[in-house]
Amino acid sequence: MAPPLIIDAHLDLATNAMTYNRDLNQPVTTIRERERAQGLTDHPDRGRGTVALPELRQGGVGLVFATLIARVDHADKPPATLRLPGWHSPAQAWADAQRQLAWYREMERTGEMTAIVDAAGLERHLARWQDDDPADRKPVGYILALEGADSIVNPDHLHRYYEQGLRSIGPAHFGPGRYAAGTGSDGSGLTPAGRELLGEMSDLRMLLDLTHLTDRGFFEALEIYNGPVIASHQNCRALVPGERQFTDEQLRAVIERGGVVGAALDAWMLHPGYVRERDDPRSLKIGLERVADHIDYVCQLAGNARHAGIGSDLDGLFGTEQCPYDLDTIADLPKLDALLARRGYSAGDRERLRSGNWLRVLRSVL
Repeated sequence: MAPPLIIDAHLDLATNAMTYNRDLNQPVTTIRERERAQGLTDHPDRGRGTVALPELRQGGVGLVFATLIARVDHADKPPATLRLPGWHSPAQAWADAQRQLAWYREMERTGEMTAIVDAAGLERHLARWQDDDPADRKPVGYILALEGADSIVNPDHLHRYYEQGLRSIGPAHFGPGRYAAGTGSDGSGLTPAGRELLGEMSDLRMLLDLTHLTDRGFFEALEIYNGPVIASHQNCRALVPGERQFTDEQLRAVIERGGVVGAALDAWMLHPGYVRERDDPRSLKIGLERVADHIDYVCQLAGNARHAGIGSDLDGLFGTEQCPYDLDTIADLPKLDALLARRGYSAGDRERLRSGNWLRVLRSVL
């Protein structure tokens, strides 16, 4: 029997497959061993990856928000910590995103994954994950999500994306963007094109992912957009200062709109002052308990357990060198359940935090 279903609202699977050249059909240990044997050093997490399809199944992570990421280069460079190429035109970014989409399609063809694009497909997938077949025989479902909207060349391309199954868009990523400023930029907000984009998204009733928006862009977006909102991988500024986290005011705004905040497992979002490529999660005692802190904080603000979830970002260009020390692979996500149980969360609330809250949002748009 499969373990209890977990929904992870943010994984960069195609980036790992097509930029890192990782065969995600292989176990994490095999991918690590290959990268170590090849002596790869182009990214800090080489030989330390945490995500692959076998581990998703092992941990019961049967449904994910799976991203496309394709940026356009700008005169003002994003932070040096970002290791993704910036294309010189939106057309190139679109083409790169289509390359990533082709990988997801191939995973569908081989039965490894299944795209969730409507309510009927969602319910069929949930039924499949609730049957008695072993988890290793089940496809991982995915909601196609766009992290950073640079690759939307024009409104026609947005509609083409929607026809391809895109259901969630985060307008911003790192640095300046065509539609919105993101993390590490100058604090500006939406661009005129970004305002138009939100109007088109509203007509399609897509999920607006507020993650990575600047504070100014966040409130501009909520003022304009009347559709469903989420924060796919976002932590709490009260616990870890910095623009990458949300203030209490922002968290309350998401809660009031019926949204869900997905707790991220990146160590620099879990420990104040964490310095990437220098600090060690184990020596700083950054464990999964810190993730539970952020989940609990959102629940306390809301007064219930209906607005928090998981958006691990575990394959977001970092590995075991920059994630909770007591997590080896994404198969360890179920450990969070015991931590929340010890804090007094009921079985029903823990089910909401694992998957129920994301399902509520998905059913509202699918």
